[in-house]
Amino acid sequence: MWQDYLPIFFSAMLPLTELRASIPVGIGLLGLDPIWVLITSYLGNIVPVVLILLFLDPVTSWLRKVSQLLDKFFSWLFAHTYRKHSAKVDRWGSLALLLFVAIPLPITGGWTGALLAYLFGIKLKFALPNILIGLLIAGLLVTSLTLGSVWVLGLEF
Repeated sequence: MWQDYLPIFFSAMLPLTELRASIPVGIGLLGLDPIWVLITSYLGNIVPVVLILLFLDPVTSWLRKVSQLLDKFFSWLFAHTYRKHSAKVDRWGSLALLLFVAIPLPITGGWTGALLAYLFGIKLKFALPNILIGLLIAGLLVTSLTLGSVWVLGLEF
């Protein structure tokens, strides 16, 4: 039983798909229980978020010390991202992170939310709860859309 959910857990950890893909796959293609698919996808999506929030700073600092090329790249990336999104973050704070993660569209999600929290210096105690709530909202939206699509298409599981 639980082995059926392992592909869902691991696919929710992937950076491009996250739970936006693991939920429709689990419900629509594999015919698994929607509640357990949501829970499994949510938990799988949390793993890389926590790892990014805990380890991105030390890894980035080390890479910048090791390579002048990487130091230049990270300086450019941080400046570019800050210029592009600073007005939203300044206006909304960590709530912007919640809203960004909650929208189940490409390039939004836990991975990008954790990266943005790092880039904008949002502390872990503010970033993690906002990202977790955003992931839950996104998971509920994707589950609802998937179940609605399954119902409209007349699929049985």
